[in-house]
Amino acid sequence: MDAGGWRPLQLERLRPLLEDPLLLAAAVAAIVVLLVVAWLVARRLTRTTARGLTRVLAQYDRVSVLMHPNPDPDAMSAALAVDTLAESVDTETALQYPGQIRHQENRAFETVLDTNFDRIETSNELDGEAVVLVDHNEPRGFSGAESVEPVAVVDHHPGGGTGTDFTDVRHDTGACASIFAKYFQELDWEPVDPNDMANLENGEKVLEPRVSTGLVYGIQSDTKSLTKGCSSAEFEAAEFLYPGVDQDRLDRIANPQVDAEVLEVKAEAITNRDVRKAFAVSDVGTVSNVDAIPQAADELLRLEGITAVVVLGEKDGTIHLSGRSRDDRVHMGKTLRTVVEDIPMSGAGGHARMGGGQLSIEHMEGLGPSTGTNREEFKNKLFVAMKGDI
Repeated sequence: MDAGGWRPLQLERLRPLLEDPLLLAAAVAAIVVLLVVAWLVARRLTRTTARGLTRVLAQYDRVSVLMHPNPDPDAMSAALAVDTLAESVDTETALQYPGQIRHQENRAFETVLDTNFDRIETSNELDGEAVVLVDHNEPRGFSGAESVEPVAVVDHHPGGGTGTDFTDVRHDTGACASIFAKYFQELDWEPVDPNDMANLENGEKVLEPRVSTGLVYGIQSDTKSLTKGCSSAEFEAAEFLYPGVDQDRLDRIANPQVDAEVLEVKAEAITNRDVRKAFAVSDVGTVSNVDAIPQAADELLRLEGITAVVVLGEKDGTIHLSGRSRDDRVHMGKTLRTVVEDIPMSGAGGHARMGGGQLSIEHMEGLGPSTGTNREEFKNKLFVAMKGDI
């Protein structure tokens, strides 16, 4: 059809619409709705994730920033970051955690950076109008955890937990601290040199050395000093944060005094190791400091020829598991989940390279109708799981 015949044909098709006011009104309304939706989508796409979180924080006078049980430097630095963002929108925070801060580096982090973390045992102790989860995506480790609905979640671990108003879970990122470093970049904050703090003017968007130092150590601790589980985000974050790092504080956190029991448990793990081909399992017996178990696993993995390890130790009737893998055939999180899935009141999980778990000795040995299993049989099951046979 030539161009001259196009207009009359199109007008003829539109005539019923033009002659019916109701149809015309409906068509106009539909166009308006489409335009509004397009505008909202465009606005959402151009809105930074960081501003999305600060908008949520600004809705409340006080929020509880909740770390996972036994928080590590990545979780603690993320909590400090939320505290900084909240302060910028005049929102108060309570930085809270269930469990304990036990590892010597974690305790040094808490002390050297002069944090104000509060331990909770029940959901009633959450001190805020709303809860923000960092470095985990489902509340756990305290009474009433299942009833808590966080308004925001920022994390990098597997899991399906979400916030009611904001969720940013990046499974391909090596540390939660990297996500927060990106937020500060998006918001045009600048890390400030520790020596320049006295020269700052009010109102400047600067990241205090305390926070920059915490975030850098959070990245280091979760990625074995940028050698394991890294993405480009970790290197970009470290580069961004570096000008604001307090080198003295960073050294004090990274090199604290070591508890004598930690060294003894490491020695026990090495001495009593059971090695089968490239895999090792070590039962270190009864411990008073369960955080020595993952440190022993780290040490055992350093032995030549060993590519995957599990260390287990007992405290107060509970066996604690810690696994490490540098073997592409062994997904440690799945391995530990597999070996405890048939034992009541147990739990385990983690990443491909790192995992942990807990199980009751009574349930493992056959509390109730279960036939149970003993420690030696359980160790054999760990080897079978690492081989991928179960």
